[in-house]
Amino acid sequence: MSTEHRALDFEIKFAAGGKGTFSGYGAVFGNVDSHDDVIERGAFAKSLKDWKARGKLPPMLLQHGGFFGAVDDMLPIGKWTSMEEDARGLKVEGELFALGSDRGQYIHEGLKSGALDGMSIGYRAKRFTMGTRAGEPRRTLHEVDLVELSVVLFPSNEEARVGQAKSNMASAIKDPRAFEKFLRVAGFSRAFAKTVTASGFKAAAGTRNSNPERRAELARAIQAARRSLK
Repeated sequence: MSTEHRALDFEIKFAAGGKGTFSGYGAVFGNVDSHDDVIERGAFAKSLKDWKARGKLPPMLLQHGGFFGAVDDMLPIGKWTSMEEDARGLKVEGELFALGSDRGQYIHEGLKSGALDGMSIGYRAKRFTMGTRAGEPRRTLHEVDLVELSVVLFPSNEEARVGQAKSNMASAIKDPRAFEKFLRVAGFSRAFAKTVTASGFKAAAGTRNSNPERRAELARAIQAARRSLK
């Protein structure tokens, strides 16, 4: 059974006096996603019970842990301290690791600025019903096995807000260092980001000039390539 992903925009609330501690929703019930799926309330109940019986919660990853094989990409960026279903969805609280490191600080700043404005669950569908009529969602998920919950750059729901996030991030790509950081946040390994930046940034910069639309086009192209490779 393959692992699937479901992403959405979310509002981060940082706890007063608790640097790096935040809360939000990892999933929303009754919301049709870009894959035409809907998650029912109660879908996480058994999986959460199983996780808690093991004395832990699913890992907190960045961009589902990347996919180029670097060990650092699969390391958790923090830990979820609370997960529970309420009337709206899967409510979560967590805290980031290593805020004193470059990676930890960058992720923290990305969350606070809104550039990192999505969560995405990695899950396996256990019980579901397929839609049979026009206008029905493709699939209604009754029970899912929650594998991990990631902070992501480009969530799939609420496209208008995602477009703004893309533009904000793209406008920040003004030099090789910023370009390398963009690739790292997008889920690429450190080695890959450094190689692409060293070999390709200058050539790409010649076509971008200072036009934000060209920077946004570059950002979209990178993300499209990442999705295609995945």
